[in-house]
Amino acid sequence: MTDTPITELNDRTRTIFRTVVENYLESGAPVGSRTISKFSELNLSPASIRNVMQDLEEAGLLAAPHTSAGRMPTESGLRLFVDGMMQAAEPSPEEQRAIESQIEGEGPIEEALAAATSALSGLSACAGLVVVPNREAVLKQFSFARISETQALAILVGSDGSVENRLVEVTANTSDSALNEAANYVTARLSGLTLGDALLRIDSEIRAEKAELDKASADIVRKGLALWTLDANERPVMIVKGQSNLIDESAAADLDRVRQLLDELESKEEIARLVDSARDAQSTRIFIGAENNLFSLSGSSVIAAPYSDEGGKVVGVVGVIGPTRLNYARIVPMVDFTAQTLSRLMK
Repeated sequence: MTDTPITELNDRTRTIFRTVVENYLESGAPVGSRTISKFSELNLSPASIRNVMQDLEEAGLLAAPHTSAGRMPTESGLRLFVDGMMQAAEPSPEEQRAIESQIEGEGPIEEALAAATSALSGLSACAGLVVVPNREAVLKQFSFARISETQALAILVGSDGSVENRLVEVTANTSDSALNEAANYVTARLSGLTLGDALLRIDSEIRAEKAELDKASADIVRKGLALWTLDANERPVMIVKGQSNLIDESAAADLDRVRQLLDELESKEEIARLVDSARDAQSTRIFIGAENNLFSLSGSSVIAAPYSDEGGKVVGVVGVIGPTRLNYARIVPMVDFTAQTLSRLMK
């Protein structure tokens, strides 16, 4: 990877480099010196342009996929272009209306997030991604079902009617009556609380010896509630839409890369963590290819931006994933606009 700063490129070199990148992102094909001479404002011969392109290749910014072909940007070259040369264009009024009309309908927030992801996917011709806000379930009912000597299934029913199951480790001498006692206690005493609040209350009551539970039952309750709370905090939930956009005509020549990317999307957790890391960004964040180990094989890029609730707290991230050959200048502001629209929706 090169660390060449944009300031080290003279005007002629910068113009040729930008022309190569912009044409490559538009066509997906390596760009030759004759193409550069037609598109560039420089009055240079193809031979002079080839010399500059050779210098850019030696600097690690361009690469020649075949001996007789033109040049294409490396991932380092794309990073230099995105950070120092790209001229982003605001989404058109039509694109803005398409995003807003999908998001601002009636219904649960999850439906709006899914709609936002679909709209972004369709407009960008990528797969759309959104990390949904962590929303702790409010307890309504709790029960245990033993499935082996050392495992029980904890079943949580939320106030919204949702039902979730988790495996809980128990000791071999834990009786069925202890499981029932623990479940009845949670339902009777902790119903109406969020998972975090329920865990705080049971800890407080156990410390104060006010919990009407024996030690075995108390340990089971604490373990079950802690497991759900840990899941809510550490496992971001991600919605993916438009995977079919990744299989276009240009993908035919690179099926292994596309297959690898689809496999990565299938196991969402790692990508969700990557996208979720954009929470700390002030604006849109761009991950290009092998800069992240996750995409060392698929050579993909992610463009992501955080969105906030009414208090200004970041509650999720929205973005797209696709090949490194993305129209960054168009898609970056589109992702940013979608994040801003979601932030307005959350208020």
